[in-house]
Amino acid sequence: MNLNFLDFDYSEDPQGGGTFDAMASVRPEQVAAVRAEIARVLDWAHAAFPGQQASLDEGGEWDMDLQEASEGDGAASWQTLSLVISGSPQFCAAFRQRFDTD
Repeated sequence: MNLNFLDFDYSEDPQGGGTFDAMASVRPEQVAAVRAEIARVLDWAHAAFPGQQASLDEGGEWDMDLQEASEGDGAASWQTLSLVISGSPQFCAAFRQRFDTD
């Protein structure tokens, strides 16, 4: 799946679980496109690992955190969307394959 706005950085813990971080800072007219990409990523996660979203400490396979912030106003305004997805080794392997992340 091609992503135009989200570029994930990956980090791994000693147990093989990992975290994917992406952030997009865009003009207000691009926010809908970024939200659509985020929705596609989360739709994939829900479909590939159904019913398994929960904290890894609580037995989940994956979890996520989404933050949005605004900066400026008018012509100089920016929206920043940050998506963090953490997962088990199995989830991370599937995510890396699906989204071609390193």
